Amino acid sequence: MADQGQHLRPLSDIEIAQAARMQPIGEIAGKLGLSRDAIEPYGRYKAKIPFETLRELDGKPDGKLILVSAITPTPAGEGKTTTTVGLGDALNHLGKKALICLREPSLGPCFGQKGGAAGGGYAQVVPMEDINLHFTGDFHAIGAANNLLAAMVDNHIYWGNALGLDQRRVTWRRALDMNDRALRQIVGSLGGVGNGFPREDGFDITVASEVMAIFCLASDLNDLQRRLGNIVVGQTRDKKPVRASDLQAAGAMTALLKDALAPNLVQTVENNPAIIHGGPFANIAHGCNSVIATRTSLKLADYVVTEAGFGADLGAQKFFDIKCRKAGLAPDCVVLVATVRALKMHGGVAKDDLKVENLAALESGFANLQRHIQNVRSYGVPVVVSINRFSADTEAEHELLRDLCRCQDVEAVVADHWARGGAGAADLGRAVLKTLETTPSAFKLLYPDEMPLLDKIRITAQRIYGAENIVAEASVESRLKEFEAAGFGHFPVCIAKTQYSFSTDPTRKGAPSGHIVPVREVRLAAGAEFVVAICGDILTMPGLPREPAANHISVTPEGRVVGLF
Repeated sequence: MADQGQHLRPLSDIEIAQAARMQPIGEIAGKLGLSRDAIEPYGRYKAKIPFETLRELDGKPDGKLILVSAITPTPAGEGKTTTTVGLGDALNHLGKKALICLREPSLGPCFGQKGGAAGGGYAQVVPMEDINLHFTGDFHAIGAANNLLAAMVDNHIYWGNALGLDQRRVTWRRALDMNDRALRQIVGSLGGVGNGFPREDGFDITVASEVMAIFCLASDLNDLQRRLGNIVVGQTRDKKPVRASDLQAAGAMTALLKDALAPNLVQTVENNPAIIHGGPFANIAHGCNSVIATRTSLKLADYVVTEAGFGADLGAQKFFDIKCRKAGLAPDCVVLVATVRALKMHGGVAKDDLKVENLAALESGFANLQRHIQNVRSYGVPVVVSINRFSADTEAEHELLRDLCRCQDVEAVVADHWARGGAGAADLGRAVLKTLETTPSAFKLLYPDEMPLLDKIRITAQRIYGAENIVAEASVESRLKEFEAAGFGHFPVCIAKTQYSFSTDPTRKGAPSGHIVPVREVRLAAGAEFVVAICGDILTMPGLPREPAANHISVTPEGRVVGLF
């Protein structure tokens, strides 16, 4: 591992990662009880865990499942992935057999504004550059499978359209793992008769595609192919659904995804094992790593630390109501990540003023964390708060935040894993272990399967977002009734909305209540087995910012990536 004393130097995340002394991936596998023959190496420091190995794990007892989520994101930063890695390292530091289970980063944010998703400081997964750039090619396979289906839709129409697919009702979109606003809405098949029939089309970012959701919810290859076949690509003129199986596309799509579906094994800076697999966004998809990766991790370790994207109102809610519902998982504990900086921002402090102690703003902004605590508890899962330390924090601010959490009967622990690795999160690890031993989880879902779809959206908005109600145009309600009549009413809902607020207005910080959540569109994800409700101004294909991170990324003559962070 990298020299812990280096944290005193002004090193970037990528410099810390590049200084890490990685162990051969076979040695990392050995820490999980896997032989070198039980993995498929992708170079020296990455590997796939093949399905033959996964089948041999059947029957083993499951470890404890710890979910890391966070307060509502702000530009001040929260450090959820960093905390996930730090907590996993801390549990190993304390002598426990722990495994970290993360999502793969999308190239869109890596080259855009948010950056990568490999942690930070001395709480990172490595090789960081590989993980953030292409990794083992899983996302490319998902995009290829998505676009194969799109090509087969247009090809079927071109060669006579035997299924009677109405071109005006084609719902399947193409996908690209890059932020590219120019592709949100396009017209395809221009250029004459030989190129097909022109129609409106568009692209989603790959992490928002239904294929990504299916990839992350499938239990095995057979289930993957079944779900891919159930994708509804559009309707006939009399509104009958046309599926991927009708186009005979599921087999070829599965062939493209066969190798990608095996989980990826890497390591942390401290040489502890980590599985990274799948990566849907939580603001426009369900925001969790793959079911296969989580189940595998539970068989390989006594403690599994995983994360869900963005704040707990999005990532954790979808982890509970979609992933756990579909996979039969039950989390044992939730760690909510908060920072003094971000809570002061929720309390009305501008970003430039966050370095100044402000106890009043911290107490005001605590309302955001308080609601997330209440939301998680409504699922019957115990909570620990991790205060991710920043250098400008004061002891008075930490003490106030601990007191405020104590009033909610929640333990809050200051963690310094960014600077000190697993040792810096040892107190957090001890708090989590104590919670697991003393407070058993009584996990329950927010709503039953049989509840009408519109009511599922409403109860999520009211109980999780603090909304007074939802509002939906007649066309949206009619579409939901169509889904129910077609047999999809038992599906959970996946709400796509801004990650920056409990409301659909990203400027409303803190814990707004009494607002109205507008449902402007609903989409059926029949293969993923949920219904997407798009609320407010949310985009399924982001754009690059005025100054994208790509401007600062380069490669040295020796082949070393620089500027990634």
